[in-house]
Amino acid sequence: MRLKQIRTTALDHGLDVYGAFHPEADDFAQAASIVLLGPSAQFWPIFTASDIYQDGRSDPIDRWATKVIPTIAQDLGAKPFFPFGGPPYAPFLHWARASGRAWNSPVGMLVHDTTGLMVSYRGALAFKEPLNLPVQTFQNPCDTCAEKPCLSACPVNALSAGDYNVPACHDYLDTSEGNNCLTNGCIVRRACPASAGAHRLVEQSALHMRAFRGNK
Repeated sequence: MRLKQIRTTALDHGLDVYGAFHPEADDFAQAASIVLLGPSAQFWPIFTASDIYQDGRSDPIDRWATKVIPTIAQDLGAKPFFPFGGPPYAPFLHWARASGRAWNSPVGMLVHDTTGLMVSYRGALAFKEPLNLPVQTFQNPCDTCAEKPCLSACPVNALSAGDYNVPACHDYLDTSEGNNCLTNGCIVRRACPASAGAHRLVEQSALHMRAFRGNK
């Protein structure tokens, strides 16, 4: 099976391939190949048209993923994995770096070659047989970002390399000034030039921020 076929199937469901690799033999998934999935440019209209989004219950994106990704996996003969629902938790940070398409950013969060700091993994497909993966070299967007606006974007300096001050972030969201992040998405993530490739609508960012704010 070729990666193009997998991507075509994922795109039909509002998802896209965010990376693929052949893991080590002792990897968590015990698979020959792993494909990482994240929102496509058409994710939001597809997701918001679903019954899961419209039922008003909590964690709609996670619940949507647990319905859609197993369907994709069944169609392609793969096993689905998710970055939630543990323990045990699938090592998505490790998988992201192993894919060669995600790196540690100057503020510590992962940065993706096409979605920048807006990278969001919704699930993964594990294949028992090795896929025919094209040989490609991906560029870390931070290497060509001279100004690195992510480092100075946070109004309360909640982010620095390897250190995330979660309480400071939460407290800021409770202020009138924090409404900018709450309704439009994290200002640090938005400051990353590569984040434009995520095609993230403010409505989606607001949904994520409300969920984050509610998890104090």
